Amino acid sequence: MAIAEAREPPAPRRRRRRLDLSTPTLLGVPLAWLAVFFVAPIAIVTAYSLDVYSLDPGPHSLTLSAWHDFLHSSIYLKLFWKSVKMSLAVSAIIVVLAYPLAYYLALSGTKRKYILLLLLIAPFLTSYLLRVLAWKVILGDHGVINSFLFWTGLRDPDHPISQLLYSRFSVMLVLGYIWLPFVALPIFVSLESLDRRLLEAAGDLGASRWQAFRKVTLPLSLPGVVAAFLFVFIPTLGEFVTPSLVGGTSGYMYGNQIVDLFGTGFPDWETGSVLAIFLLLVVAVLTVVFARFLQPSQVAAD
Repeated sequence: MAIAEAREPPAPRRRRRRLDLSTPTLLGVPLAWLAVFFVAPIAIVTAYSLDVYSLDPGPHSLTLSAWHDFLHSSIYLKLFWKSVKMSLAVSAIIVVLAYPLAYYLALSGTKRKYILLLLLIAPFLTSYLLRVLAWKVILGDHGVINSFLFWTGLRDPDHPISQLLYSRFSVMLVLGYIWLPFVALPIFVSLESLDRRLLEAAGDLGASRWQAFRKVTLPLSLPGVVAAFLFVFIPTLGEFVTPSLVGGTSGYMYGNQIVDLFGTGFPDWETGSVLAIFLLLVVAVLTVVFARFLQPSQVAAD
């Protein structure tokens, strides 16, 4: 009997269930998150713009009347174009200012570049709202700048420079300050990854520093420059917090109009949804255009 027990085969081991790490499994949770918190809200806003959903009681059917009124309204389109011009100006100015800074941090060879980079992103350690409110103290009628002018006698205390605050200038200035690190970082990354041997080869072939920059450095860093431009242009186009705090009536932007249509005492969610979807479509088209524009440069760089 002992021999029979010895010959009895061992019980099969239970196989451990392996964790499925295939692509559909890994992408399932992020895609579900995007579907619930991105696609679904956009679909709801689109339904409001088509009058499928409405704040008014009673039956509703799909209609394009709100879109027709928007496209034939000079007020909303002028406000949108005003916001586009302000965002373009802010983005272009910041890129011009940030490129030399990123160039110095990436290619100067200084050992303190990461310390300087840390100082560049240090404002992110404080609240966005706190930084905007600090500019109200600086630009106000009795702020830091006007107080200095009073103290030096360059300006009469009864006649401060009121254009510093609640104007387009103040909105563009504060937006430039807020988004400057977002511009410098992508340019810094593109310049940091630049193959220095290309610059050495350009120098060996007789190119001057300016020629090497124009023919080698600038084209290879162009993807980072365009990415930095988009990082500023897209969010500032729909900005509403900064214009609300430092813009006043002259600094009123397209995003403020959307907020007012949704949140005032007499809301108009249908028109507000049209404005929001139109902004989303414009941003999507611009992103595709810039991506197509960058593709030949990336191929040439490779």
